[in-house]
Amino acid sequence: MRRTVFSTPVITPLLRLLAILILKLIGWKAVGRPIENARFVLIGAPHTSNWDFPIMLLVVLKLRLQVFWMGKNSLFPFPVGWFMKWLGGIPVDRSRAGNLVEQTVQQYRDNPELVVLVPPEGTRSKVKEWKTGFYHIAVNAGVPIVLGYVDASRREAGLADFFQPIGNLEEDMPKIRAFYADKVGINPENA
Repeated sequence: MRRTVFSTPVITPLLRLLAILILKLIGWKAVGRPIENARFVLIGAPHTSNWDFPIMLLVVLKLRLQVFWMGKNSLFPFPVGWFMKWLGGIPVDRSRAGNLVEQTVQQYRDNPELVVLVPPEGTRSKVKEWKTGFYHIAVNAGVPIVLGYVDASRREAGLADFFQPIGNLEEDMPKIRAFYADKVGINPENA
């Protein structure tokens, strides 16, 4: 995979120190531990604010992960598109129903280590149902799902447990959603 903010020599260690300092200054705690041989789908919820992204960026830097994330293609305009990609972004055209799941699964086949962050709500707005692409990516790639979260009520964000999907969406999704039941987004009215 390409070089990102999480893998740039000299710059990444400096940004990691800065991330630790900023988290302390703003009073947020990073939960989790560095994970070696990282190969999983990372979901992040609740996604209720534009602030979710910088907070998770700081947490991921502190935990020494190299993460790629999916974002709507309007986040990647010229001239800042290169910067968003350097932050780990993968532009997604949400207007086209296509083979995004299969393309992502192929990336897992081609890369021995890969973490793709997918917000299951698909937007910061209130939704009734989560999108299930993250689940299908994990099942088809044969990788676990890591439950990432932002919890404004505790002022913490991080990585919780690995969840190994069994391939039965109706059985697995309630278990995944149960983990997030007590997590409060930065803008709870959007949850």
